[in-house]
Amino acid sequence: MKTAVPCYYHLDVEVSPERVGQVSRILAAHLRYWDLENLVDPVCRGAELLLRAIDEHATDKHTSIEMWWNGQHLITAFGDDDPDLRPDTDLRSCLVDIAAMSDGWGCCASDTGSKIIWFSQRARAGQRVPLVPIAPDPALREGLRVPREEAVAVLAAPAPAAEALEGRR
Repeated sequence: MKTAVPCYYHLDVEVSPERVGQVSRILAAHLRYWDLENLVDPVCRGAELLLRAIDEHATDKHTSIEMWWNGQHLITAFGDDDPDLRPDTDLRSCLVDIAAMSDGWGCCASDTGSKIIWFSQRARAGQRVPLVPIAPDPALREGLRVPREEAVAVLAAPAPAAEALEGRR
């Protein structure tokens, strides 16, 4: 049986216009390393949308980005500590675009007053999923020779140990 390898990545970023492209390339590199080439485009587009919106509207430009892969879903989350940045007004158009291109998304507040905006992408049927290979057990045919492969004379001849036993009697 093969199982998926869970993966996790965390990145703290001080958002600026120059960093948006850099962060996108960093996320793409991790997705390719995890063999998730097919998720690079939607994840990077969503990340760029959110980072540009944070850069435009937030007073505190510090954000944390996390990605989780469980073998079926990739969840990308952005956390910020800016109490003035409101998802319902400042990020509305960004969140509409993210909702359109992701399988799921959401926004929630933490106890510290920070916000977490997340979106998920699901691996589709037929897409490559990184798997942990398990070594196959050797087949019986590899370990033992089939009697039909032996010459008939070899099968009919008495074994040397059997002759020695008969001589003692």
